[in-house]
Amino acid sequence: MVEDMATDGPRRAENPEVAGVLLAAGGGRRLGGRPKALLTHRGRPLIEHAVRSLRNGGCGPLHVVLGAAAEEVRARADLTGCAVSVNPDWEEGMGSSLRLGLEALTATDADAALVLLVDQPGIGAEAVARVRLAYRSRMSLAAASYDGERSHPVLFGADRWTDIAAAAVGDQGARSYLREHRDAITLVECSDVAEAYDIDTSQDLKRLE
Repeated sequence: MVEDMATDGPRRAENPEVAGVLLAAGGGRRLGGRPKALLTHRGRPLIEHAVRSLRNGGCGPLHVVLGAAAEEVRARADLTGCAVSVNPDWEEGMGSSLRLGLEALTATDADAALVLLVDQPGIGAEAVARVRLAYRSRMSLAAASYDGERSHPVLFGADRWTDIAAAAVGDQGARSYLREHRDAITLVECSDVAEAYDIDTSQDLKRLE
C-alpha cells in the first residue's frame, strides 16, 4: 500500500485532474440587465466560448455556475458535458458563485480548480492551458498575468479551497485571498496569447463579434 501511494504521488503531479470552473451568474447590471452568459459572440451565447476555452485548454471535469436567467441560459446554450449549479444568491456578487463552484468540486477527485469568468472572451484555450500547466501540488496557486499584471484564469490547488471559500464574500471573489497570499502565486505570462478585458458596459460590446 505504501509503495502504491509513493508511485501515485508523482503521477498525479505530472498529470493532475484540474477541474474547470466557469463563473457565469452575473446579471449584467451595467449592460441594462442583460445576462453576460447570453451575450452573442461569434453567433453563439458567450458562455459557450468560455466552456470551449476550458475544455480545449485541458480542464475537466467542467462545472458552470449560473445565476441570472439561469433557465434561459440552459435553454439557449449548449452546456453538454458540464455540471451546472444555479446560485440563488448571485446578486450578492461573485464571492457566492465562487463558493458554490468550489463546493461542487469537493465530491470529485480534482487536484485543482481553474477558474474563468464568462465575460472575458479574449481569454482562450492557450491561456487556460498555460495556467493549468503551472500546477505543482494541491497547494498550488497560479494566475495568468498580462504584462506583469495578475488576472484570470486563476488556478487553486484543492488544499486551498476551504480557505478561499471562507474569504470569498461580496463581489471580491478570491481577490482578498490572493492579495494575502501573493508571495505564493505563480504568475504565468499570457499577454502574447490572450487579452484580459471584461465585457462590463455597452461600450465593451464592440469587442464581441
